[in-house]
Amino acid sequence: MSSSPLSRRDFARGIAFGAAALSAPGAFAEALTLTPRQTEGPFYPDHLPLDTDNDLLIINDSIDPAIGDITHLTGRILDADGNPLRNALVEIWQVDGNGVYLHSGSDGEKRDANFQGYGRFTTGSTGEYYFRTVKPVPYPGRTPHIHYAISQNGKRLLTTQLYVRGEKGNDRDGVLRGIRDEKQRESVLIDFKPLEGSKIGELTADFPIVLGITPEDA
Repeated sequence: MSSSPLSRRDFARGIAFGAAALSAPGAFAEALTLTPRQTEGPFYPDHLPLDTDNDLLIINDSIDPAIGDITHLTGRILDADGNPLRNALVEIWQVDGNGVYLHSGSDGEKRDANFQGYGRFTTGSTGEYYFRTVKPVPYPGRTPHIHYAISQNGKRLLTTQLYVRGEKGNDRDGVLRGIRDEKQRESVLIDFKPLEGSKIGELTADFPIVLGITPEDA
């Protein structure tokens, strides 16, 4: 499914949706499982885009959106005791709808020039974050995934990856299979669900991240 042009007003609605999802009762009541560390991989952007906000579908004031399945990506950053981590920098990077990274080592000729490829967001008082992006697609050798980096006060606290639950390539992906703890592996497999009321087939995905630190460490 290709994305359709969306205004900044639509984007604001997405932020409101993310906030509502994060406040849902019991959303994080289950026993906490530490989010596993994963490799950063070779394709962290070697040249950051001029636009590094949390809307990866629209670059600056362009009216041409990226191709792909629009996804509202939400979550919270928590410490090992379940406390929210405020003012944490959340970075994501991923391939575009053609399977190309924002990196000089990826296939630039096929790159979607309208996809930002990288975004960042600073968490609020409840540790929440929000991105508008596209559902990840596979590229040679890897199942669909989104890279994450969590930092605070200039210190990298965690590097990990999000995976799409139910993807056929998951069982063959060496990085995902390298997570030996079953609960931790399950914690990075995320459902991408239709956004209720969306007329253009938008999706939602929620990925809570639990760091192996305590309030004293933070």
